[in-house]
Amino acid sequence: MTKLSVNINKIATLRNARGGNRPNLVQTALDCERFGAEGITVHPRPDERHIRYQDVYDLKEVVTTEFNIEGNPTPDFLRLVKEVRPAQATLVPDAPDAITSNAGWDTVKYKDFLTDVIGELKELGIRTSIFVDPVVSMVEGAAAVGTDRIELYTEAYASEYLQNREQAIAPYLAAAKKAQVFNLGLNAGHDLDLDNLQYLHHTLPGLQEVSIGHALICDALYLGLENTIQLYLRQLK
Repeated sequence: MTKLSVNINKIATLRNARGGNRPNLVQTALDCERFGAEGITVHPRPDERHIRYQDVYDLKEVVTTEFNIEGNPTPDFLRLVKEVRPAQATLVPDAPDAITSNAGWDTVKYKDFLTDVIGELKELGIRTSIFVDPVVSMVEGAAAVGTDRIELYTEAYASEYLQNREQAIAPYLAAAKKAQVFNLGLNAGHDLDLDNLQYLHHTLPGLQEVSIGHALICDALYLGLENTIQLYLRQLK
């Protein structure tokens, strides 16, 4: 079974654009769970341009499904994760000024760093996942640093899907099979939507979780949040 974790960053972006607390981020997270989401994902960045660090503490008090915190493992981020202790921490190598995540880890180059960080988080009982490109050598490197899971960066798949979905999925399928060899859990995320999600889900072996934010929130503007979450869940059956 593949779980749907809803990334609520865009709700925070909308709130911050006007100030105040509308839309209410905590209430949105609760509603996402009530509508069927099996997890809540947040990705705080150093400038707090969407998710604020205080949001993470507030959400920890109310989220009853899987709470996933994504981010670059800077000292401030790691301090936050260690204090909140989410179900899962997803490590992403994004630059402070990145609009959105745009690459996976070089798990060979940063082997020692990732090994140390993952070790610290696992000692606290936090499941770890690291963002990687669909490259077999990077999956092998992920296994070497001791992570529990990898999250495949799916932008390339989404970009190529309409032109040739078999070609688009090929490197992801190879990466997923390699993850199985090393008993790594498998997540996926970035630019997944109602058009490309079902094929990814049906093709990748062992896919445990997808994290979807931007497309889902955009769809909700037209279709309503409850209906949209149900539509995404339907793609994962």
